[in-house]
Amino acid sequence: MSSTPISRVLAAALEPVTGQVYFSPECHSNYEKLGFAPSRGEFNGVMAPDGPAYFTSRGSVMGHVPGEVVAASFAVFNPAVVVPSVSYGWTLTDASTICSARDNGAIAQLHRVLGDGPDGASQALDLLQRAVEPLKPEGRPLYAGLRSLKIPDSTVGAIWRLGDMLREYRGDSHTAAWISAGFSACEIGVLSELYWGLPIKSYSKSRGWIDEDYSTAIERLERDGLLRDNTLTDAGRHARDLVENATDIQCQPIVDVLGDDITTLIAILRPWCAQIRDAKGYPAAGPHDLADAAQK
Repeated sequence: MSSTPISRVLAAALEPVTGQVYFSPECHSNYEKLGFAPSRGEFNGVMAPDGPAYFTSRGSVMGHVPGEVVAASFAVFNPAVVVPSVSYGWTLTDASTICSARDNGAIAQLHRVLGDGPDGASQALDLLQRAVEPLKPEGRPLYAGLRSLKIPDSTVGAIWRLGDMLREYRGDSHTAAWISAGFSACEIGVLSELYWGLPIKSYSKSRGWIDEDYSTAIERLERDGLLRDNTLTDAGRHARDLVENATDIQCQPIVDVLGDDITTLIAILRPWCAQIRDAKGYPAAGPHDLADAAQK
């Protein structure tokens, strides 16, 4: 299927199905009704979310927690942006209300784009239930938060919840990997965008970092021989490879429990991804696509 580790292939196949929540017009409308600003407009062909709505809604899966906890859990964002956004969000709504708005909007978009029973839905649901079964919550706050929530009643809704659990499990695992490697949030942002073949300070800029943060991060990466002239050195690429490999290792229980059926799940999900992208429910190229392209 691919020289890319199979856990990454599955993550890429899941991403548009789960990550569409952040671009769903139904979600934007729900948040606007709660008092948040409307979508910030088109971004890479999709409707970008309002910042406070994004941080508050995604963080709500952990309950009514302060912005500092949301910043720690999201990890790659500048806390100076996250904390006031969440503080403001909690003046408009509570965790239960916005979490329900998030669920409603994400599932509504999937029903609108895929229908009530897309091809392979029942089998995909069974496989996703198997995939989540062995996963433990320790050290994984967003995954643990999602585990605490009710599984939606519809097949498509249940698929979305279980897929989101796998998405956040890998995300939490990735955070553990780069923290263990000794990187700061701004440093891993710089390493990642260069690893994907993007210009420095491009993708990571969306995470709220400013020139002072970049200066500190770049100085350290250059000092350690990972960066030279705004380009990854061989040592830098190797260090970033190790982070991704450590993430794959943490996701191995998913691969083990699915066995050969993991390729079946990927095959079911890929046409759905194409439909969602065609409907402008998810960008044409997300982080997983960029990472895959950079490895070829």
